[in-house]
Amino acid sequence: MPLNDRIQIRSYDSLDALEGIRPEWEGLSQGYAHSTTFSTWEWLAPWWRAFGAQDRLLALAGYSHDRLIGFAPLSLSRQRGFGADLNFVRLMGDGTPDSDNLDIPVRQGYDAVFSRSLVSWLETHSQAWDVCQLRTLPSASSVGHCIVDLLQSRGWSPYISKRPQSVIELPETWEQYGKMLSAKERGKIGLRFRKLEKKYKLEIRKCAEESELERSLNALFDLHGKHWQQRGLPGTFDIKERRQFYQELSSLLLKKGLLEFWVLKLNDQVVAAQFGFRYDKTVFSLQEGFDPAFSADSVGYVLRSQVLKSIIERGIRAYDFLGGTNESKMRWGATLKNYIDIEFARPSSMGSAYLRLKTKTAETKEWFRMRLPSPVLRTWKRIAQGTSVD
Repeated sequence: MPLNDRIQIRSYDSLDALEGIRPEWEGLSQGYAHSTTFSTWEWLAPWWRAFGAQDRLLALAGYSHDRLIGFAPLSLSRQRGFGADLNFVRLMGDGTPDSDNLDIPVRQGYDAVFSRSLVSWLETHSQAWDVCQLRTLPSASSVGHCIVDLLQSRGWSPYISKRPQSVIELPETWEQYGKMLSAKERGKIGLRFRKLEKKYKLEIRKCAEESELERSLNALFDLHGKHWQQRGLPGTFDIKERRQFYQELSSLLLKKGLLEFWVLKLNDQVVAAQFGFRYDKTVFSLQEGFDPAFSADSVGYVLRSQVLKSIIERGIRAYDFLGGTNESKMRWGATLKNYIDIEFARPSSMGSAYLRLKTKTAETKEWFRMRLPSPVLRTWKRIAQGTSVD
């Protein structure tokens, strides 16, 4: 497209207003190469209804000749940082640990021009915000990379960091997948499944009907909570807003045939559950839980193996564990990828001072973590938290 083509930015401050452009938004997402569930109405609308009460919606849509060419689902929140009250521009969905892979979908060929229009809009309305945080962007986010280049060319100083992400790139057949694993891991999959079949009446099923949702979700909430209760903690589903979010999200995804919510039953009792969803040829694994009373039976392990077998047979080509990495995910054949966080503020502003202090504090913590012995670190943390070191 011509570089001088005019882009009109329209702002939306409510879900009701966004409902009016929902078909255009869906069309834009479907044509965007890096789209995931996390940038769709099905994710963001339920998330906002559950968690957005304290924030202000600031969704920015870019139009060229009345055609939607880019969509930045943003929000404004006010928080205290280093002794000052600051206004943060964030992506919708940011602010709870539920969301990863947040992004700004854009029509092919319009990445640079939409990014320029977006940055110009933020610059023009800079009195409304102090810090812009675009977090958990996919590493290939085209608008994310364009924004960094634009800010640097204008003399701004964006802060860029990475977060780990674990993904299994799936082959075409279950047999080929087995060859990706160690011989020990291949043997465990078959052995543990057969043991369960012999010991119990075993049933593994995907939630496929609206009538199953409430019962299955309650099982997930309960099983996930048991893991945290063993540590003396309430767990993430102790928050009613999160339960509300999962209930609405599940219903919307189920209606579109995108829900990958699986349960494992032993003798008609749900003892393991895994909650995920599909976008194109990727399945995202979001939450799971199992009954600690059946941990010796490896019920969570068996359920994951059968979920993987099912989705491979249905043509899924990636199983995304989302943020974080650990040895368990690597055993399943996952590879390490990264999200990127981009943070910036106007030069010589309170926001830029906040980002400098935040970065310096993080660097200092990392310096201590790398150099101090573990007992000294534990004592230092207790002192910082105001707890006893006796």
